[in-house]
Amino acid sequence: MFPNYRTFKTTLAGRELIVETGKMAQLASGSCLVRYGETVILCNATASAAPRDGIDFLPLSVDFEERLYSVGKIPGSFLKREGRPSEKAILTSRVIDRPIRPLFPKDLRNDVVLSLTVMSVDPDNSPEIAAMIGASIALTISDIPWNGPIAGVFVGLVDGRIVINPNEEQRGRSELELTVAGTKEKVVMIEAGAKEVDDDTMLEAILKAHEAIKPLIEFIQSIREAVGKPKFEYPSCEVDHDLFDKIEEMVGADVEKALYTDDKRVRDAALKPIYEKVFETLGEEYAEQTAMINECLYKLQKKIVRRWLLEEQKRVDGRRMDEIRPLAAEVGILPRTHGSGMFTRGQTQVITTATLAPVREAQLLDGIDNEEEKRYMHHYNMPGYSVGEAKAARSPGRREIGHGALAERSLEPVLPSKEEFPYAIRLVSEVISSNGSTSQASVCGSTLALMDAGVPITAPVAGISCGLITDEDKWMTMIDIQGLEDFFGDMDFKVAGTKKGITSIQMDLKIDGLTPEIIKNAFEVTRKGRFQILDEVILPCIAAPREDVSKYAPKMISLKIPVDKIREVIGTGGKVIQKICADTGAKIDIEDDGSVFIAAVDKENGYKALNIINAIVNDPEPGDLFIGKVTRILSNVGAFVEIAPGKEGMVHISKLDKKRVAKVEDVVSVGDEIKVMSLGIDEKGRLNFSRKDALSIVED
Repeated sequence: MFPNYRTFKTTLAGRELIVETGKMAQLASGSCLVRYGETVILCNATASAAPRDGIDFLPLSVDFEERLYSVGKIPGSFLKREGRPSEKAILTSRVIDRPIRPLFPKDLRNDVVLSLTVMSVDPDNSPEIAAMIGASIALTISDIPWNGPIAGVFVGLVDGRIVINPNEEQRGRSELELTVAGTKEKVVMIEAGAKEVDDDTMLEAILKAHEAIKPLIEFIQSIREAVGKPKFEYPSCEVDHDLFDKIEEMVGADVEKALYTDDKRVRDAALKPIYEKVFETLGEEYAEQTAMINECLYKLQKKIVRRWLLEEQKRVDGRRMDEIRPLAAEVGILPRTHGSGMFTRGQTQVITTATLAPVREAQLLDGIDNEEEKRYMHHYNMPGYSVGEAKAARSPGRREIGHGALAERSLEPVLPSKEEFPYAIRLVSEVISSNGSTSQASVCGSTLALMDAGVPITAPVAGISCGLITDEDKWMTMIDIQGLEDFFGDMDFKVAGTKKGITSIQMDLKIDGLTPEIIKNAFEVTRKGRFQILDEVILPCIAAPREDVSKYAPKMISLKIPVDKIREVIGTGGKVIQKICADTGAKIDIEDDGSVFIAAVDKENGYKALNIINAIVNDPEPGDLFIGKVTRILSNVGAFVEIAPGKEGMVHISKLDKKRVAKVEDVVSVGDEIKVMSLGIDEKGRLNFSRKDALSIVED
């Protein structure tokens, strides 16, 4: 029934990797089923028959599609089906897109879609890596023009040892989460989160990853030789060289003058009449090629900027190659937020705010891995006005989600544990002006906001980007690339970290890969840059986290109670805990291990709730003081006082006051709150209290 069915086998990190072709999804341009352990991904590549009109880019879509049946879950939504992609799925799609995109022909304009459906997940074998390898195989064996293959691996640092594709247990102990993709010759993508890993160890991990990738490339090439299709021909969208030469001769000198400024507004204003002149002169002759005129003007700017950088060591704003734009930092600029910081680098400016909340407000996750909640969240917003565009607000796109996740990953290693600092933490970075590397400005703004909020981070984190220009064997890097250098350059190499080491890396490439020498140079450049930002801007602005959280932030108190006492604190139907919250105004969260987190804006109310909980789970010791409520009165005997829901004791009439009491009603009434001291438990197991002794202590 399936005459073209083939299977191909290899090993990756000591585990079998099986690829099946010719059986499923036979109408796709290229298709394969990848099995890595018990992880199974169906990978399909398709392309449109004709190019899309009126565009100057490759319309590539990479969709990593999580299916919750892959881990035996039913979606938690009302509709009980998968909705929009999870944040992790979007980030995985971006990680796979980045190494694949530069290897397409520059003039291809056909729609290309990669659909990577997660059908079964084995926690020990990463579905992300299996999907990346499967995407490469689907493209390689398809008829879609592509200059691959690539392959990728995940790298951990476990007990000081570099491990390729660590299993779930090893990932839990790893100090490094590194994904590397490459061709046989070069590294094409790096994405990392790390617990302050030094540059040398990071470089070693990247190079070992590349060595593990090379056999995978040979494996994919063997599949292509066996079942690969001839690549289809397509109408080239290459620049019209005659038109380009005309435009360069006409306005080349004017474009050079317009580009040489450190102010994006001045540059845009200077370029506007140049565009108008070109269209006025050539618009009629090339009426059917307006998109090509725009492409030629773009290419002209690119040619000028790249020539300046590579041949003249000249930048559009006059900086040296190792010079960072003017820097500034402020904290506490928003009075009612729990923490705020503004970071400025040239014309890039980001305000980041910190919000502290009870741990119950951690984000719940409904995904294919074992992570069920996220205590620390970072969100990134980039409105149209930040780049001078009149663009209405929309929900965050993949770029915004990716930049928020990068900043989140950068700060996560320095955050205190939930036990040390029992808060859910949300940061929001508002990009209010953008001219290059807003993600790394968000990292710096996050450090400022966290310290302003009184979050006891272990070390401040700064981030900076490194650019690259190449021409055959010639290459050069530059620090702190602005927008124009990002657009026309070959690389955006973002590194964040502390003085001790790296906490995150994200590398975007427009060329076919990097050599070890370029990667090592990028590490050196970015290390100097982040040290400069820390020493000259962040630490002079705020040297350490504030000692206390904002007066507007909830005050958190945590304790641990015996697991068998949880039921007593919660009560039947939650009545006990609801009453504690109602009486004190505090919010209380109890976890399955007995961890209790109390949040109250007024710290006194928090401690009141703490005392009540302690009274429930612990029998009072003689001498302990409580504030209790009178629940019943026996006129000539005494009053019953409840010190916690369900826990009450007797104050004998002789212990009600320092003077003689004839009737209990002369001193207290039902509903009164009174201070009492524990006298211990009598022979019948009853609690006994004394108001008289409590009054004596208060007066003293």
